[in-house]
Amino acid sequence: MGHMGSFGVCAVIGENATVAAESCAGQIMKSLKEALAIQPRATLAVSGGTSPKLMFAEMAKSGFDWSRVHLFWVDERCVPPTDSQSNYKLAKEHFIDAAHFPPANVHRVHGELPPQEAAKLYDEDIRAFFQLADGGVPQFDVIHRGIGPDAHTASLFPGEPLIDDHKNRVAAVYVEKFHQWRVTLLPAVLEAARLTVTLATGDDKAEPLRNVMQGPYDPKKYPAQIATRHEGRLGAKGGTEAAGTMWYLDKAAARLIGEAGA
Repeated sequence: MGHMGSFGVCAVIGENATVAAESCAGQIMKSLKEALAIQPRATLAVSGGTSPKLMFAEMAKSGFDWSRVHLFWVDERCVPPTDSQSNYKLAKEHFIDAAHFPPANVHRVHGELPPQEAAKLYDEDIRAFFQLADGGVPQFDVIHRGIGPDAHTASLFPGEPLIDDHKNRVAAVYVEKFHQWRVTLLPAVLEAARLTVTLATGDDKAEPLRNVMQGPYDPKKYPAQIATRHEGRLGAKGGTEAAGTMWYLDKAAARLIGEAGA
């Protein structure tokens, strides 16, 4: 296992995708346990894609007590929960069912509804759970994210105007690249997380990771920089302190980054 800290980021580099996923899962559960030691419940928001399957499996078999953890999603495709593209379905099959996650603690995006309605309902769920005032921003204990080959994260793709939206919590977004509506958390929520863990594995992540970690700070061009680089970040209360950020990579994904092999 290698470690790298530079450019305002901290990365843990595993030999392969399995090791990276196991390390990421371990950090998530460690942080949730620490949160539960000082508060009655903890919150975790997860992402979809291909990388989380191994992470979900590791968390499912861990024996962790999930009874006081509430599960949310960073983003969701506007498809039914039984659709193969559903991020909820991915988590259900590889994590929720096997871990016997309490159904009442699962806060899914209702992707089967019209996009704007799904976004509004999810926003209302978050507002009620966190007991937020108008314009309030929730602070998740842990947000798990991924990165796409184009450096997108959540459902915020390069050039997306919503990347500049730091007031709202949730939005429906049409992803032209895939001709698909999605619902996504917005930058204010991503930036407020107590801990952000980003899991990225595979050779196709190498170039975007180099750009995100070592390129100029330009979240409009590299959305995965949101809340993962210290430049320009605001703390949850509007201060300048940055919350915790950890990257979990395999060697294939990390191959172009600075001294990743050291």
